[in-house]
Amino acid sequence: MNPLISLVIPIFNEEENIRELYERSKKTLEKIGPYEIIFINDGSRDKTLEKILELADKDKNVKIIDFSRNFGHQTAITAGMDNSQGEVVVIMDGDLQDTPETMLELVKKWKEGYEVVYAKRRTRKDSFFKRATAYAFYRIIKKIANIDITEDTGDFCLLDKKVIDALKRIKEHSRFMRGLTSWVGFKKGIILFDREERKRGNTNYPLKKMLKFAYDGITSFSYFPLKMATYLGVFSAFIGFIWGIYAIYQKMYHTETTVQGWTTVVVAIFFLGGIQLIVLGMIGEYIGRIYTETQNRPSYIVRQKINFD
Repeated sequence: MNPLISLVIPIFNEEENIRELYERSKKTLEKIGPYEIIFINDGSRDKTLEKILELADKDKNVKIIDFSRNFGHQTAITAGMDNSQGEVVVIMDGDLQDTPETMLELVKKWKEGYEVVYAKRRTRKDSFFKRATAYAFYRIIKKIANIDITEDTGDFCLLDKKVIDALKRIKEHSRFMRGLTSWVGFKKGIILFDREERKRGNTNYPLKKMLKFAYDGITSFSYFPLKMATYLGVFSAFIGFIWGIYAIYQKMYHTETTVQGWTTVVVAIFFLGGIQLIVLGMIGEYIGRIYTETQNRPSYIVRQKINFD
């Protein structure tokens, strides 16, 4: 019999959290019904794999997808969904900031008829910088993206099997799951929860990864960067036009004070050159995505699967 609920947990170097994560998740899932817990080991370099293998050996409801290397958090989520069998799938991070007990509220909301249920953060115990940047990111992407992304939500959500089937048909490599779950549509609901602070270990999302993640989200669902390139071009042309009028005026009426030097040339070169490089970078990002898609490589490679039929 297929499980009612599939819990998908992407993990990377979470050896210190595995035991508590499993025990709290199992305790909650047993209150809901038949379940499976799918751990996706995203190339962990510590003892994470060893610990989840021990769990899988004792509990056949624990299933493991072990990647051949690190393919990224969003790809790990995709692999978990591809191999899920439940009527609903809950996606949850492995650092215990997403509280397993919240699954009860997610399932309750699903039973009311909602096919996508987001766990929205009522409070979060992160640094001020992370809270501020997350707040800004969600408001910016909501303004410029072609879809309506729910504010202040992460990947912690519940998806009906119909939604999972729709997401499986999307084969793009640069995946922004929060955007994709909005793009496929379906009836959406929200529950509120208090996001905990990381208890053990270090964050796997430093500033560099956060910036890349934000940029992926924007470029996956918005052409705004390309439009901004056009706006910059128009702005620079306008400045150049005004500058040209000023230069002609100076040449005609203030010949004795006109400096015949390098300042104007240097400023103009740096100004226009900087804008050109920004525009080329934006265009290059989209061209790079096209190149990645045309390569048609698999999104991930699995070394082994444990406890799958």
